[in-house]
Amino acid sequence: MAEREKLVELKNVAISYGTGRKEFVAVDNVSFDIYKNETFSLVGESGSGKTSIGRAILRINPVTRGEIHFKGQKISGDISASRDKEVIRKCQMIFQDPMASLNERAKVDYIVSEGLLNFHLYQNEAERKEKVQKVLREVGLLPEFASRFPHEFSGGQRQRIGVARALVMEPEFIVADEPISALDVSIRAQVLNLLNRLKKDRHLTYLFISHDLSVVRFISDRIAVIHLGRIVELSESEDLFRHPLHPYTRALLSAVSLPDPELEKKKKLFVYDPSLHDYSVDKPVWEEILEGHFVYGNQRELDQYRQAVR
Repeated sequence: MAEREKLVELKNVAISYGTGRKEFVAVDNVSFDIYKNETFSLVGESGSGKTSIGRAILRINPVTRGEIHFKGQKISGDISASRDKEVIRKCQMIFQDPMASLNERAKVDYIVSEGLLNFHLYQNEAERKEKVQKVLREVGLLPEFASRFPHEFSGGQRQRIGVARALVMEPEFIVADEPISALDVSIRAQVLNLLNRLKKDRHLTYLFISHDLSVVRFISDRIAVIHLGRIVELSESEDLFRHPLHPYTRALLSAVSLPDPELEKKKKLFVYDPSLHDYSVDKPVWEEILEGHFVYGNQRELDQYRQAVR
């Protein structure tokens, strides 16, 4: 198998808010790589640290410890102004709430082209307008929508505007933070299909953040499961669904709704109880159980996981 190119690397990253006795550790010693042209999903319940990681990669949140690298160069902490500009241009974000993330007082033309204006990525006004119209067409919106305000659009259309705003900067890497959770169920598949198409057409790499494993299964190449700021399992998408090892992963999977009402009635929910882990003596480690399948646990648990996959 050919060596894949690492686009984003997180090395022992910790993110805290507050100081002293009020310090809250949102992310604790997280390490993973995101390869070029893949969709890497980060899944966990609210408050698990998913968004903090995404914002830290984009330099919105500072890291407390550890390092983040983009294309082999460190982008966390103090970096040069030129590298900071490169991160802003090459790494973009699609936000969760398409209404709150758009300026209600600005027209779509300005919202989409704000990055172009800030970095002057156009030769003249005609080129700027052409770039806006081209990217609106690409996300399935009419060019004449540029003269309208966000409140004139549906939730799905507003999220397409958010996607267009990210794409116009011609990024290589996009953090999609729960991009469909605020949308109607009927619109979600359209937005997921749009993201998949753009990934192929533009050779994009995604960090897809979600709380719903049923959604990420159909868009992800690899999935990392995060619980209380620590990644507990990571593997290729289908492998995670075939062989969920960590009890927290199994609990998330058991909560996924089934399309068959009869099966949904009969299914048993698995409730995760953190007290089942005894780490007082036998300390947990992050270890590869199968090729590309990592899990967090102590030696006794890891032996059980190995036995389960055999």
